[in-house]
Amino acid sequence: MDINGKVFVVTGAGNGIGREVALQLLAAGASVAGVDLSEAGLTETAARAGAGSKFTSHAVNITDRAAVEALPAAVEAAHGAVDGIVNVAGVIQKFVKVIDLPYEEIEKVMNVNFWGVVHVCKAFLPALVARPEAAIVNVSSMGALAPVPGQAVYGASKAAVMLLTEALYAELLGSKVQVSVIFPGAIATDIASNSGVALGGDTSAESTTRKMTSAPDAGRVIIDAIRKGRFRATIGSDASGLDKLSRFSPKRATELIAKQMGDLLG
Repeated sequence: MDINGKVFVVTGAGNGIGREVALQLLAAGASVAGVDLSEAGLTETAARAGAGSKFTSHAVNITDRAAVEALPAAVEAAHGAVDGIVNVAGVIQKFVKVIDLPYEEIEKVMNVNFWGVVHVCKAFLPALVARPEAAIVNVSSMGALAPVPGQAVYGASKAAVMLLTEALYAELLGSKVQVSVIFPGAIATDIASNSGVALGGDTSAESTTRKMTSAPDAGRVIIDAIRKGRFRATIGSDASGLDKLSRFSPKRATELIAKQMGDLLG
């Protein structure tokens, strides 16, 4: 897809990877409707972008279906027809075993990570299928490729995003809509603090190592996936390595992660 002149909706645009995707889309000539729970975060993104009316802020809770269903009209009024959506917004869970994880935490993670993506996809799909070319990009996680002890529900939510995205790809074959799923590894963002999770100094629960990819580098992978219409893309050597290992030996991948994450889970 040629990004220049296109209109994109980016969730999670108030910080981290979502902010970087928004900034890089704008730099490539697109207009962006930034969606985030944090109005202050969106204000900061707008200030960093310096893109004037090409960036609009939409403080919306993506777990609120009615609020998301009102987004297409608001975005179209500001920018015209939407050509792409990038679902980045997400939270991790408290770093505990399932036996100790409260139901309200389980519901929060599923509501944001899975239902939020469903809401945005459902809201914009009718407009996207009518465009000359369009893109859907959903951010999953390397936690969807193999289980991370202490992040079971987070991984389950991201695995649901993976399968939903790949099913959308299958359903949209022959259409003008390209569909991509992204698997970040450990990214240096504030996802832990934004999720209300303390990780003992480690800022990402997605990792099997302490090596992290920067948010700008993660953004570049996503922009490249949009340009090239990639079916799947991994971010970071940890994610690409786990992708290979989980295909070769799922049991070995599971045991390796369990060993490496033991210091965080206890």
